[in-house]
Amino acid sequence: MRVCFPVMEDQGVESQVFGHFGSAPGFVVVDMITSELTSINNSDQIHEHGACNPVAGLGGHQVDVIVVGGIGGGALHKLNSAGMRVFQTQGGTVSENIALFKANELPEYLPGHTCDGHDQSHGCSH
Repeated sequence: MRVCFPVMEDQGVESQVFGHFGSAPGFVVVDMITSELTSINNSDQIHEHGACNPVAGLGGHQVDVIVVGGIGGGALHKLNSAGMRVFQTQGGTVSENIALFKANELPEYLPGHTCDGHDQSHGCSH
């Protein structure tokens, strides 16, 4: 299983998980079987709010799970439609969230529990 974490800066498993999926500068992907790490630049980082193509942002890399602080409904739908599940981060770093994921302690994002915008009262569930 390959788990993807959006990050501001790639520092391996010590990377801080970024608050929003579509605007993250990059991603760290962890292969849960081999512990191999892969870095991906977000090729869809610059887009209008609500118009991201999250699958394209992954640059063709195959992942099974996304762990992120926040995600919009459209991006969630596109990722789910591509066969990826999306979970909400509970710790600060990739390493902390790997442990929580393995312990089944990360809540899964479901439609209706996503980010609606980026202003002060945007309704995010994070």
